[in-house]
Amino acid sequence: MNKQDSDYYDLAHGITRRRFIGTAAGGSAALLTGGLASLLQSTVSAAGFDFIEATIPQLQAAMASGALTSAGLTMGYIKRIQSLNPTLHAVIEVNPNAVAIATALDNERRAGNVRGPLHGIPLLVKDNIATKDNMQTTAGSLAIYGSQVPADAPLIQKLRAAGAIILGKANLGEWANFRDDEAETYPLAVGWSARGGSTNNAYDLSYTSWGSSSGSGAGAAANLCAAAVGTETDGSITGPSAVENIFGLKPTLGLISQDGIVPISHQQDTAGPMARSVTDVAILLGIMQSPQTDYTPLLQRGALNGKRIGRDVRYFVYSYYGSGIPGDELTVAFAENALSVMERLGATVVDTDTGDVYAYAVNPPDEFTALLFEFRAQIADYLATLTHTDMRTLADLIAFNQAHCPQELVYYDQDVFLLAEQFVGYPNDPNYIMARNHATGTARAGIDGANARQQPQLLGAIQPIPNGGFCTGHQPQGKAHLPHGRFF
Repeated sequence: MNKQDSDYYDLAHGITRRRFIGTAAGGSAALLTGGLASLLQSTVSAAGFDFIEATIPQLQAAMASGALTSAGLTMGYIKRIQSLNPTLHAVIEVNPNAVAIATALDNERRAGNVRGPLHGIPLLVKDNIATKDNMQTTAGSLAIYGSQVPADAPLIQKLRAAGAIILGKANLGEWANFRDDEAETYPLAVGWSARGGSTNNAYDLSYTSWGSSSGSGAGAAANLCAAAVGTETDGSITGPSAVENIFGLKPTLGLISQDGIVPISHQQDTAGPMARSVTDVAILLGIMQSPQTDYTPLLQRGALNGKRIGRDVRYFVYSYYGSGIPGDELTVAFAENALSVMERLGATVVDTDTGDVYAYAVNPPDEFTALLFEFRAQIADYLATLTHTDMRTLADLIAFNQAHCPQELVYYDQDVFLLAEQFVGYPNDPNYIMARNHATGTARAGIDGANARQQPQLLGAIQPIPNGGFCTGHQPQGKAHLPHGRFF
């Protein structure tokens, strides 16, 4: 192995996920307990094929060779859900037609028709993404349980057309964590929904699963699916991916259709892939987006040669973002190490500054103000598309929660709902226009300004951040010897 190969291995594969599961569960009493630890470490097979930690290309190769069938793989994941989900609460429901769909796709394969890299691959999707089938789409809430969506979300249509199996609906922070500002405060409240309960971290039951794509993250991490789909308005893909030791990507807004996603804000919402490997993330992204694109040819050694990577300088000062969570101090060191490895792999690292995100997110809270206006109006638009429900407005949801306190208001209230109900006037209220323009404009100016100062432009920028929605991708941080990942 030459020096460059060694560096590549150190960055991407220095501690394998399977080895991490074993060493973490065996080496720390603070991590997984009892039967869950042994289950996560155990070898699981589908018709003799060990699918645990297998990538999508590996699963495809096994099916192409006849060593594995999609039906067998699907049943294997379902058995694993039955074993682990009572503890993890990562999955709200399993598709009752999943095995039948898998069998049909196996028959297609035998007839010589393989649709592509997702043919016969079981995926979990977050329960705020519409599926027109025998599953619910509820954002985790009982308020719209029993309602019917008009159609599959376009991203689901693309996945099904590519041969993917929608294995089930992943748990989430109810209403994508936009019901109350304490939804991420209490351990049991994180990743909690009335339908799914509290999502637990797949590696450390004492630690957060983050949110709001909690079940997508835990489900992918615990091998309850081949990969998962989450959504993000601000940190909801990258956060759970960080703490679940997986890869997550929040795409550029508009790359993936927002139609069929229970909204917080069309100005910020997007779906995105969450998986155990970069390759799997690339495959999912390419198929879900419009137009569809194959990113996998870019995943090769030497891909960083000549590329410019920004070191976003203010985020390397711990006092700028430090939250006091144990282990955050290691985040900067890990990001610096990653940049060093990238340099050895041929990248040029340059200092840059994308601006002060707190200037629009915290002081003043223009992002939150804009979201309140947008949510009140856009959730009503979404509810209007549903049948078999009386829920039509945010006020209806508030009243339902108040009438069902024992089920809905368990760990936190609905203060954000109550606040948003007061923010009328979207999209013409001057306060809304000012808040949205400032929030979006400040963020865009920071990125555009950084690129204007750096010619040629940057491929991307590294920001070591312990939480929040300020980065667009995440790599697991097992090399930092933490029981879970951190942002960078």
